[in-house]
Amino acid sequence: MGIKEENVLALLEIQTEDFGERIALGMKGTYGWQEFTYKGVSLLAKKLAHHLVYDLEIPKGERLAILSESKPEYGACLFGSIISGLITVPLDVKLTKYELSSILSSCLPTVMLVSQHYLDMALNLQKEVPSIKHIIVIDENCHNDGIKNIYELPDNYNAKWRFRSSKSTALIIYTSGTTGAPKGVEITFKNIVAQLKDVKNAFQEVLPDRNVKTLSILPMNHLFELTVGFSTFLHMGFSVYYTQSLKPKDILSIMREKQIEFMIVVPAFLRLLKTTIEANLKKSSTISQYKFKFLYHLAKFLPSYRVKKFLFRDIHEQFGGKFIGCLSGGAPLDLPVARFFERVGIRVFQGYGLSETSPVVSFNVKRYRDFSSVGPVMPQFDARIDEKTGELQLKGPSVMKGYYNQPELTAQAFTEDGWLHTGDIAKIEKNRYLYITGRIKNMIVLSGGKKVFPEEVESVLEKSEYLAEVCVIGQSRTFGAKDNTEEVVAVVVPQNTLYEEYSEQEVEDLVRKDLKVLLQRLTPYKRPSNIIIRREGLPRTTTRKVKRREVKELVAC
Repeated sequence: MGIKEENVLALLEIQTEDFGERIALGMKGTYGWQEFTYKGVSLLAKKLAHHLVYDLEIPKGERLAILSESKPEYGACLFGSIISGLITVPLDVKLTKYELSSILSSCLPTVMLVSQHYLDMALNLQKEVPSIKHIIVIDENCHNDGIKNIYELPDNYNAKWRFRSSKSTALIIYTSGTTGAPKGVEITFKNIVAQLKDVKNAFQEVLPDRNVKTLSILPMNHLFELTVGFSTFLHMGFSVYYTQSLKPKDILSIMREKQIEFMIVVPAFLRLLKTTIEANLKKSSTISQYKFKFLYHLAKFLPSYRVKKFLFRDIHEQFGGKFIGCLSGGAPLDLPVARFFERVGIRVFQGYGLSETSPVVSFNVKRYRDFSSVGPVMPQFDARIDEKTGELQLKGPSVMKGYYNQPELTAQAFTEDGWLHTGDIAKIEKNRYLYITGRIKNMIVLSGGKKVFPEEVESVLEKSEYLAEVCVIGQSRTFGAKDNTEEVVAVVVPQNTLYEEYSEQEVEDLVRKDLKVLLQRLTPYKRPSNIIIRREGLPRTTTRKVKRREVKELVAC
């Protein structure tokens, strides 16, 4: 089953024909489960499209913004926007009014689809961005005077698709809205089709060819979730479930109830899940703890996931008994965390990408794989390493069209001969296996000209069992002979449980002593000249990446 005539518009039609009565999207709400079949998603999308095209008469190519948490209606809105010939702008619900206003003033949408929870925000934004002519609420059983609701629209389902070329923009994904002009990545239909093909082929190596139930915990405004957790999974006929809570207890409950088999996650969630499992183990009997340690050591030598699943069946029962594994992306995967889950029989696949590549570049899905690699570069991409800088550069059908209305910024994103700058330091080895070793902009240049990549230092510090978070930064010197050079500084957050057993001074002494031993693994110039211990968590993005710039500002205060 392929995509008809390379046309993304056909995706919903194909899936409706093949999986009409199968559950496509579902979510547990206050009053139980709300589930949409493939046919149901199609009907709601077409109802919306008919209203946009025939009632509101929105011209083809206008922008449509979505401000909502992840939920089944979100998917119908995406398809409705595509059918209507509009460009979809998914918004991050965690942004401030100022940040959202900056983004909306950049893309000037005509329509905003919004969940009931964010309606007040949408109405306030409409006052600041006059281009927003129409606001439609997407929740069921919500009534607001003068505001249309998608469920209350006329039951017209005969909207005809407005065809656009493969080079037309389908999505604008904003990656920043806090300083200067927001940066909107233009994703075309050609980009999306290329991703669907390669990502689907990669998944077919690890997931069974049947109706797989998946759980989505990432925000729908993030391209990783849109491309993989939504578009690819629906293209494969899977059932995707959403959750209102990100607490491990609640997520595990849903996994048991719906017999979830696969998830898309970020590394921070896996760390939290590992901590939850270990906390439960500590509450078990001494015999159970010794049994786990013995089996955990034994599993190192066992290649069979079926055997591991049997040995650690108590853990697998917490996940519902059907869970195969997860794909981790959005940030580097912690190797100890990956090994933990692999050892207990839960497969963890690491992916790499960036918004500018729609976003997936590589998947580590091979059975016997190197966890320090993000897997082989997908077939559609040409990849090279710049000899001078070590930067990974890419070409391929998934590379973005450019940054919306920013030709100068777009030009800077590419080399003179048309390769995309990724900004990542990398190496490519046998069979196109990709290893990401650092970021150019994160690189710390010391007074003697030596270069330190924070990621390398962090990988050593993260081996400490006492730490919950680690961020290594370069702090500029503003005095003395080394003025205007940088020094390596580590900002660390100890595990909360330590403060239950020790005083703050004892925790600090414990951490510093442990890190002093670990840092012996690094050559002296890479070792932090200062280690700052914080009790508060580090600032992070919606996909749980540490905001290095904000960490620098915290340290400077």
